[in-house]
Amino acid sequence: MPKTSALPLLKDPQSADSTSDEIYERIYLAILEHRLTPGTKLAEERLASIFKASRARVREALSKLAYEQIVEVFPKKGWFVARPSVEQARDVFEARRLIEPAVMRRLAQNMDVEKKTALHEHLEKEMDARKVDDKRAIIRLSGEFHNLAAALAGNSSFTRSLRELSTLTCLVILLYNAPIVASCRADEHERIVEALDRGDGETAAQVMLEHLDHIEGALKLDSTEEEADLEEIFLR
Repeated sequence: MPKTSALPLLKDPQSADSTSDEIYERIYLAILEHRLTPGTKLAEERLASIFKASRARVREALSKLAYEQIVEVFPKKGWFVARPSVEQARDVFEARRLIEPAVMRRLAQNMDVEKKTALHEHLEKEMDARKVDDKRAIIRLSGEFHNLAAALAGNSSFTRSLRELSTLTCLVILLYNAPIVASCRADEHERIVEALDRGDGETAAQVMLEHLDHIEGALKLDSTEEEADLEEIFLR
């Protein structure tokens, strides 16, 4: 198991008696921003101290994350940020290719001024983050764009599924070495919003599929999990 990454980044000195939902959200955000990496151990006692909460509350939050496959639990070892396999990574993108075009079509049919404003405000935040090269914000906002679109489309099942899939995508990007620039192409988000502004769900769906292809294409899924050649390692 990989060495534990530092967890103090989650600490908020002003927080007190965090609820399990708050703990869940803080861990979720840390993963989304790539502050918590795949394989990081999430020690209950440490997290309880950080969040000023009982271990029972921490365990409740971790259990919810485990249900969403974002966290893994191993008997006698504890909780760890998930390390998606190559097969799981491909499954994530297969699921997103089914769900997100449907989100685009549904959203295009229900666009209004309020929804357009929300999407354009989000794009502005993405552009601002890029201007100052705030990598954490770029990653977080890129993932949140997809979650926002699902929420605006008005289907709670889409929203719930994409939230989980977006987080797993972040772990996959971290684990399989996708460059941030390649995996977070702002121009494609802009093209999607332009199509939605016109009520053109088919174009928005097509651009979304291209976007997902580019993200997956930037991953090193063919070579990462090659079996180690022990003879090569120890006998040469």
